[in-house]
Amino acid sequence: MTKLYYQFPKTWFGDCMPFGKDDKFFLFHQRDNRKPGPFGEPFGWDLATTSDFVNYEDCGVAIPRGTDEEQDQFIFAGSVFEGEGQYHAFYTGYNRDYPQQGKASQVLMHAVSDDLYHWTKTQEALTFYPQDGYDPDDWRDPWVIRDEEKDEYLLILGARKKGPKTQQTGRTVKFVSKDLKNWEFQGDFWAPDLYTMHEMPDLFKIGDWWYHIVTEYSDRSKMIYRMSKSLEGPWIAPQDDAFDGRAYYAGRTFALNGQRILFGWVPTKEECDDKKNFEWAGTFVAHEVCQRADGTLGVKIPDTVWNAFCNRRLISDFTIGEMGKKCEKIVENVCKDLYSFEADVCFSEGTRTFGIRVKENEENQQAYQYMFHVAENRYVFEKNPNWPWFDCMNIGLERPITLTAGTSYHVQLIVDDTISTLYVNGVALNARMYTQPGDALSLFVTGGKLEVSNCSIAHDIKK
Repeated sequence: MTKLYYQFPKTWFGDCMPFGKDDKFFLFHQRDNRKPGPFGEPFGWDLATTSDFVNYEDCGVAIPRGTDEEQDQFIFAGSVFEGEGQYHAFYTGYNRDYPQQGKASQVLMHAVSDDLYHWTKTQEALTFYPQDGYDPDDWRDPWVIRDEEKDEYLLILGARKKGPKTQQTGRTVKFVSKDLKNWEFQGDFWAPDLYTMHEMPDLFKIGDWWYHIVTEYSDRSKMIYRMSKSLEGPWIAPQDDAFDGRAYYAGRTFALNGQRILFGWVPTKEECDDKKNFEWAGTFVAHEVCQRADGTLGVKIPDTVWNAFCNRRLISDFTIGEMGKKCEKIVENVCKDLYSFEADVCFSEGTRTFGIRVKENEENQQAYQYMFHVAENRYVFEKNPNWPWFDCMNIGLERPITLTAGTSYHVQLIVDDTISTLYVNGVALNARMYTQPGDALSLFVTGGKLEVSNCSIAHDIKK
């Protein structure tokens, strides 16, 4: 079990509907019990709260699921919003048995609360019923904001056109309302015809820029975003349009006291096997969203998470490298199952690759590694050696990053049980690791020299 990242015992963390009040974040989320597997037993929304993403308070069931005969047999994703004197939860009622009865399986529904802990379902389902021409079984994950310019509420949700599931007709659609009760459908909000479905849409503004996030599962199976100076578009794709890799999914954001957090989850792999595919739900990991000078977005570790590590040990500066070969230095022999590591690294001209190895066996050099490919401007997560082919299914476990010789890169690594998270100058990559080749941590470089400074490691957490 993880010691830092959040996962309620004997359950797996699903989609999160975040909200914030005063100094506390409310994590409304789904808890899947894997009986017998993902989406086995129906679930509602549970609630946990935190002020620091280190300590969590379990608040139990927030919105209970309905009976097997009701629309909300499962309570799929939605959003929590404050307006008109109450808290509102707009959510997706899903009944897996309804399509066989000729009914829509996914319908938007509504609940209200005065305190965020106790909720009353209003059963106002028909207001948001799937519209003509759209797939009634892919109509979910509402997100509500206040459009101040038009003095109205805007609700967006993920949908697709009717037709074969392989057709790339995924889109975000929109409703508007003046009172959060009567909603008018206004068609497509963003329809790029890039994906088969848009999941978990999000919409927020920082400064002059609007940002629209969706999660897709037909291209790279990850979260992507677009940016615009207007809610009317056009929606621009930045060069790096993601926040993480394949092992970080279905995140939503919420801003509280100047801090915008991305609430996504790191999926498990089938049968806890490195070679197998990712599956739905896992463990919550918080990224803090940061806006760069050009308007694009990056992520960082929330300060409260990083500062929770104590008894940090400094490691002396060092340089490794020899022309034409790979060189490596072990920086910690025994890391155990929880630690954080950071360093500033700078590579020389002629460097082909450099990186970090975790859970390394010093005798046979088997390890997991983050490998930076200089000429390709990207870094990947993989096993070393990747033999017998293949030893780790790592499709999508890579991130683009501009790599320039002589430039300093700030590297921060957190390892918590089977999860490894690496941040490099605002670019993050999560991964799962299910075997334990060894317990060492090392840095390596091929073809050039790697200067390592401001290096430290910490194993303990203060709670």
